[in-house]
Amino acid sequence: MAGHDLIDDYLARLGRHLPADAMAELADGLAETYDRQVTAGLDGEKAAAAAIAEFGEPEVVLAAFVRQAPGRRAALVLLGCGPVVGACWATLLISERAWTWPVPAGLRLAFGLTLVAVVAALGCAATARTTYRRTRVSAPGCLVLLLLDAGLLATAATMAPGLHWPFALAAAASLTRMTLTVRALPRLLA
Repeated sequence: MAGHDLIDDYLARLGRHLPADAMAELADGLAETYDRQVTAGLDGEKAAAAAIAEFGEPEVVLAAFVRQAPGRRAALVLLGCGPVVGACWATLLISERAWTWPVPAGLRLAFGLTLVAVVAALGCAATARTTYRRTRVSAPGCLVLLLLDAGLLATAATMAPGLHWPFALAAAASLTRMTLTVRALPRLLA
């Protein structure tokens, strides 16, 4: 990069908060902008200041990257569809009187607490505004959500065999959410 101390300081401030791939993209764009300013006749100091001004304050740039973070977007989608999936499962569990199923109370409690932890992790990622690292907690949340959906499907198929509309609805909702989660995971784990 055609470096300048102002640009190096700017990138260093952002580098503490953004992943390497985002920093590489930002550094390339800033270098091009700096070179364009020098070509336009500005000296190094003014060209660096103009390039930085064009990109914006580090806090603004960081907030823009956080808003577009794959973890934040995935968390928003999964939290948005959560109540619908939950309502489908509630319909099935109530219609099949799931409280009579021979599932140990400890397992029910563990499932509930795990679901609360997943929602908290996704909520943390979804509400990130200035910390890119917070958006990364959606990756483990997504992995655990896949396991919870698979566990629900297996349990319901075992305890309430037969295809009837509440099971078909809940299974379709979970399978859709699982598909969305699997599609998001490569970007989250990168």
